Amino acid sequence: MTLGPKTPRGQITMNRIIKAAETEFGRKGYYNTGINDIAQRAKVASGTIYLYFSDKYSLYVHLLTQYGHRIRKEIGKQTANCQTRYEYEREGLLAFLRLVKKRPHMYNIIWESLYIDPKLFVDYYETFAAKYAEQLDQASDEIIEIDSTVMAYCLMGISNFLGLKYVFFDKEADLEYVVDEAMKFLRLGMLTKP
Repeated sequence: MTLGPKTPRGQITMNRIIKAAETEFGRKGYYNTGINDIAQRAKVASGTIYLYFSDKYSLYVHLLTQYGHRIRKEIGKQTANCQTRYEYEREGLLAFLRLVKKRPHMYNIIWESLYIDPKLFVDYYETFAAKYAEQLDQASDEIIEIDSTVMAYCLMGISNFLGLKYVFFDKEADLEYVVDEAMKFLRLGMLTKP
């Protein structure tokens, strides 16, 4: 459970704790990170963390929840002026890849949730997919007839695995090029023969 700050100074302290937790969880994983590790990185006493979070798990859940909001917010900001679904998908994918390049710990923390509490992992992706599917339903005149949830998961899979390849495996990749290649796949499909 997140208890939240009561003052502006408390918000600053809470933000330091969250940033420290992201770094520690991202580097060492949830199970190998202790409250003391987070407190030390945040430069606060261990007990201070309990003013904001009831335990390590609630801090982790807070981070995971914020990631979903942050990713959607960043994509929303970058796609606000898009006129077509093609533009939206291109700019959204590019925004996602740029964000995870800046914050690579997001991947570790999101994917580790599968082993911490599978329900967290399912909820994270189901929530994301449901919102994506709603957007796809609104663009039905621009896309092929297909189940919007299936399409949302296909597009999320593309984003996730391009992120793994071009943020973690090939860190020097030209993200614009990668996104343009992915958009060829979305626009033209993969199969040339029936």
